[in-house]
Amino acid sequence: MLNNEPLPKKSMGQHWLSDSDALEAMCNAANIHPGELVFEIGPGTGELTAKLLEHKAKVIALEYDDQLLQVLHERFKSINAEQLTLLEGDVRTYDFTNIPVSNYKIVANIPYYLTANLMRRLTDNIINKPTTAVLLVQKEVAERVAAVPGDMSIIAVAAQFYYSVTLGRVVKAELFTPPPKVDSQILIMNYDPNPLYSNIDAKLFFRIVKAGFSQRRKTLLNTLSGGLQIPRIEVETILEEVKIETQTRAQSLSLNDWFNLYEAIALKLSK
Repeated sequence: MLNNEPLPKKSMGQHWLSDSDALEAMCNAANIHPGELVFEIGPGTGELTAKLLEHKAKVIALEYDDQLLQVLHERFKSINAEQLTLLEGDVRTYDFTNIPVSNYKIVANIPYYLTANLMRRLTDNIINKPTTAVLLVQKEVAERVAAVPGDMSIIAVAAQFYYSVTLGRVVKAELFTPPPKVDSQILIMNYDPNPLYSNIDAKLFFRIVKAGFSQRRKTLLNTLSGGLQIPRIEVETILEEVKIETQTRAQSLSLNDWFNLYEAIALKLSK
C-alpha cells in the first residue's frame, strides 16, 4: 500500500485487497500468459494491477474515482504506456467495443454494489465478450452464479448459458481494508464462442426464463402462463411434452430443461 493514499470511500463500496496470495490466486485463475490483454475494473490503489503486470499482462484499468486515478498515475508513472493504460470511467456505461482486441480477459475486485450490473452486462448480447472473467465478488453471489439445479436463478442461467462457471478461492473479509461484512470468493467464467445451443433466439429464450422466475414461489405452470400470456392448459401440455412436472419451480430446472422448454414454446408461438 502507498503512503498518503486516500482512504476507502464507503459510498463507492471500496474495500481494498493487498493480500499477495489472494491476488496471486486471481491471476492464476485467469491463466494469464505474457502479452495477453487484461481489462481491470476498479483498480483502486493498484495492488491487483501490480500483480497483473508481474504476470506480464498488458493492462487496461478502468477507475471511476478520479482521486484514485491520480494515485495510480503516480504509482505507475514508470510503466510503459504499451503495458498499462489507465482510464477514468464507469463500467456501468463503458463500451466494451473500445477494448482494442477480441481476445482479452477481465480480472477485477468488484465493489459489491456493481456486481449485479456487471453480471447483466457480461451476459447480455454485448459485442466483444471476454474470453475469461475472473471476478472477486461476495461469496453468496459467486455461489448463486455457479448454482446447480435446485438453486438456480436468472443470473445463474444467464451466466451458464454463455460461460463455463467455476468457483475459486474464498477470500476472508479480514483481508480487505476496510473489512466488508461478508467473505468474498473468486468467480471464474470462461466464455465459449461456440453457442451452447445452436440456432437459438436468445431474446425469446431469456423471455421464457424471466417469465419462469417471475414469481419464485409459484410453479412453472403459473409463472409461464402468466408471464407469456399462454393459457394454462397449453402450458400444461408443453410441460408434459418436455417431461417437466407441472408443479416444478424455476429454480429446479437445468439449462437443458430450459432449452427444451424454449423449443416447445417457440414452436407453439410460431403457429
